[in-house]
Amino acid sequence: MVRLLALGTLSALFFSSTFVLNRAMSLEGGHWVWTASLRYGWMLLLLTGWLLATRGVRGVGAAWALFLRHRVFWTVAGSVGFGVFYALIAFSSAYAAAWVVAATWQVTLLATPLVLLGFGRRVPARGVMLTLLIFAGILLVNAEHAGGATAAEVMLGALPVVVAAFAYPLGNQMVWEAKHGGRGRIPALADPVLDDRFATVWLMTLGSVPLWVVLALAVRPPLPSAGQVGSTALVAVLSGVVATTLFLHARHQARDAYELAAVDSTQSTEVVFSLLGEVLLLGAVLPGPAGTAGVALTLAGLVLYLRARSAPDVPPVPAPEAAPGAGSAP
Repeated sequence: MVRLLALGTLSALFFSSTFVLNRAMSLEGGHWVWTASLRYGWMLLLLTGWLLATRGVRGVGAAWALFLRHRVFWTVAGSVGFGVFYALIAFSSAYAAAWVVAATWQVTLLATPLVLLGFGRRVPARGVMLTLLIFAGILLVNAEHAGGATAAEVMLGALPVVVAAFAYPLGNQMVWEAKHGGRGRIPALADPVLDDRFATVWLMTLGSVPLWVVLALAVRPPLPSAGQVGSTALVAVLSGVVATTLFLHARHQARDAYELAAVDSTQSTEVVFSLLGEVLLLGAVLPGPAGTAGVALTLAGLVLYLRARSAPDVPPVPAPEAAPGAGSAP
């Protein structure tokens, strides 16, 4: 168990680089459109290289053929699950500190059951009351942020993250539904390509490309600097490769629901790592009493929520696909 917790916590450290580097790029004048789109551009290159190395040209061809047969589905799923999700995370970094974004992002653990309910799936009732505890923590964190910002900045820093927290599980659940027989307008995709998790993420990443093109044409951001290009590549490697590999390895090593929940609970430390990274690397100041209390409540609520989810009388729930490149966090 100690080893699993250590691996999970280490993955959270690398995942937190997303929030800190996004904030750093924003402070240096980098536009959020490039922060988001370039990260997935790098991910597309990395995943294509991985698929070529592991499955060869034929494997990439099979994935490409699956994309073309259901291009509307993959464009919608990728645009929602990856595009809308990460565009809003990047946008919020221009208005809120990294640790504020990281704390607000934790609402995704509460959004996931609601998304599952929307697809007609059963969700465990235990732990639902802990929503109030986590929500109180997020309110305190953003109240701390409000002390040095205008109301508009607070809203622009928090609300996009909340929407992103719903977009991420929604897009991933669409893929889960397709892989498991389809539902409504979601096609049934019984294709062996989807047995490869990296191929699935490659398809979603490819599906997000139209959204990035539309955003770039609509917003017309100034060209990115060399530093921003390099930083987005670093985010893709640290979060998309290193963090996701560590996190998925820890989950695969878990022997039961309790250990799975324990590994998942380590991701709440992203808030702490984001705060420390911002203080040490960007010269940010430590939060005051309200922010500190908010972080503590959020962490406590997340841990208790995940422990409640691991109880033996809670029925298993079909979860969204774990996504390399996004993982359980940005």
